Amino acid sequence: MANEVQFDAALDLLRRLSPLKVSENLTAITTLVPDLTEDLLSSVDQPLTSARCKKTGRDYLLCDYNRDGDSYRSPWSNEFEPPLDDATYPSDRVRKMEVEANTAFDVYRQMYYEGGTGSVYLWDLDDGFAGVVLLKKNVAQEAGWDSIHVFEVDERRGSGRTCHYKLTSTVILHLGRESEGVGSLTLAGSMTRQVEADLVVENVGGQGKDGGHVCNAGRLIEDMEGKMRNMLQEVYFGKAKDVVGDLRSVAPLTGVNRDRQAQRDVISSMGGK
Repeated sequence: MANEVQFDAALDLLRRLSPLKVSENLTAITTLVPDLTEDLLSSVDQPLTSARCKKTGRDYLLCDYNRDGDSYRSPWSNEFEPPLDDATYPSDRVRKMEVEANTAFDVYRQMYYEGGTGSVYLWDLDDGFAGVVLLKKNVAQEAGWDSIHVFEVDERRGSGRTCHYKLTSTVILHLGRESEGVGSLTLAGSMTRQVEADLVVENVGGQGKDGGHVCNAGRLIEDMEGKMRNMLQEVYFGKAKDVVGDLRSVAPLTGVNRDRQAQRDVISSMGGK
């Protein structure tokens, strides 16, 4: 019971602190309460970090889903760094889908992000398999986008050729601007959305239905990312622009006062008539 109360309190505290310092705050909390480390690491989304695969020389993203202790598995070599003697790996079938998914989302990353880093990790479940698609793009120190898409495929739940898919997507975004005219401005936050669907699994390529699973997951994630980008642009950025526009005038204050005085003169002259 004490651990549950502490866990809820830690999550509540993290929600109220700056999203830019979630990793530092998480480290501080787990230092105070080490028993919560595993639960918090698996429950709290953090800005993604990357490492370079020693075998292939390619960058990959780190998260709790490719972590085993203090080691992380590279999607390119399927090896843990530092090496582990008793590591858990995906089955041969799931590993083949993982390779195919990394190839597909590498194209997706180039088309939508024009750079950045992406990684896909899959693992086995009793009724199917699950995976996570990670995408990260930074623009110097001014802006960063991290998207984390966790999906589950239940191959026993469905009818005929359909399978049940569940997707949970999180976007962590930060924007910063510092100039003489604006000063120091930082906008940061995260958003999570979830969707479930029963989709038909077609035979795609040489992997048959396994290739169809990769296509279905890709379509779900592409659609979800598009909706979340539109929501950020239209709702959150639009509302922030309205608030800033009401609080701060773009035109010089002398010009605003001159226009207001002209309006008052016109109203006074109309009243005199």
